[in-house]
Amino acid sequence: MTQHAIMIAIRAPVEIVWSLLTDAANYPQWSSMLDKIDGRIAAGESLILRPKVAPTLALPVRVTEFAPPQKMVWSGGVPLGLLRANLSFVLTPAANDQIGFAMEADYAGLLVRSIPHLQPTFETFAAELSCRAEALTQPIQGEV
Repeated sequence: MTQHAIMIAIRAPVEIVWSLLTDAANYPQWSSMLDKIDGRIAAGESLILRPKVAPTLALPVRVTEFAPPQKMVWSGGVPLGLLRANLSFVLTPAANDQIGFAMEADYAGLLVRSIPHLQPTFETFAAELSCRAEALTQPIQGEV
């Protein structure tokens, strides 16, 4: 099995972070990795992920766990069990008005050795999520 993971603190309300993670249509506005997500992010729904590096590539996943606003899991893979992947997103309360954000992917199957080193991608995703959530949390200039 291969795994990639990231855990960071985000200074934003859990509702804002959760809304960013579950708004498929707006991922391209804050994520440099996804060109588009087809589908609705909700329990049992099917999604098609389209990465910016290859927008014609369609990566099908299903939302296999959905517990707002704490956890969701996307699962997908290649037929015949050649490759299975689970991507989890977890939000937990943290100190000083922060939210802990953890993202973990685990991969299994015969093709697992073909998975590239994705840790930098996880770090970028988490940083972009944090940046967007914190920007949405800031009061509009001039408001008190």
